[in-house]
Amino acid sequence: MSVPVSQSSRVLSQLPFDPELAPGAHNAVYVCLRVQPSEKVTVITDEATKEIAASLVRELENLGAPYHAWILEELAPRPLTDLPQPILDDLEASQVSIFAVQAQSNELRTRMQMTDVVNQRRIRHAHMVNINRQIMLEGMRADFLKVDRISAKVVEKVREAKQIRAKTPAGTDLTATLNPQYRWIKTSGLISPDKWGNLPGGEVFTTPGQVNGTFVIDGVVGDWLCAKFGDLAANPLTIRVKGNRLSEAHSENRELENDFWSYTHTDENSDLVGEFAIGTNIELKDVIGQILQDEKYPGVHIAFGNPYGAHTGAQWFSSTHIDVVGRKFDIWVDEEQIMRDGQFLIEA
Repeated sequence: MSVPVSQSSRVLSQLPFDPELAPGAHNAVYVCLRVQPSEKVTVITDEATKEIAASLVRELENLGAPYHAWILEELAPRPLTDLPQPILDDLEASQVSIFAVQAQSNELRTRMQMTDVVNQRRIRHAHMVNINRQIMLEGMRADFLKVDRISAKVVEKVREAKQIRAKTPAGTDLTATLNPQYRWIKTSGLISPDKWGNLPGGEVFTTPGQVNGTFVIDGVVGDWLCAKFGDLAANPLTIRVKGNRLSEAHSENRELENDFWSYTHTDENSDLVGEFAIGTNIELKDVIGQILQDEKYPGVHIAFGNPYGAHTGAQWFSSTHIDVVGRKFDIWVDEEQIMRDGQFLIEA
């Protein structure tokens, strides 16, 4: 396939990059996405992430796969109000896509415009929002075949479960009652046409029937709040969930408390738990203050807002989605304990 070279493609193909990025980029192209030389790839990046995008483009060039690359700022000012039409048109003609950018406030809608096309076209899509050098050197170097094996064992157990309980030494005590009508999704880093995935991968998730209890967020919060507040170990955010809705949020960091409360009250469903998930990337050693990697850290995380209903089967919608992550979980699936102090009791 002959693909005209865009200005962004030319910039990225000529951009020098740290060779330390290459192993993670190779993993993304060859293991996670399994790109074939005959497949067209759309690469979307931004000015802040273009060095990482250059490492990904180099792997595509080595493979011989045709691609179009786009640097967002060359098409529209940030934060975006809509995903630029040339990118949407390019996606329509691609089998694989990579989205490697830094999140900006109020851009979630534009990412949903992109994933709508990804879902409709069954594109194998790598979602790498807030990817950085540390993640490329850590999470992206994981053995994703091993992560997939543990993910498969976890999802096999939870798909049969009625209830999951999660506790931490920090004070989390959360119970999720599961809805058998909602599907569990495995996103282990091996990306298929059935479900686009974040990279680095390593989680299983569903939309819960109902979540109740306390979650002490001593890890991170998601979306644009992550870059602002980072690792919350020193100043956790304690939230309470009642009947699947956020009922309280408290932190000594009042700005964090207020920003989180405001975010989760953007629309009528922004305070609903849309995602209940178990991180399965067993190669990660600790939370680093970056949601893209930290939500894969072994343990439970939940997200308020959009339930990704196209995948889980949930019938409701929200324009927002924010993950919250803790540390050192004990997890029980019905009566069986599958994690103790953040370590799986299941062999990969």
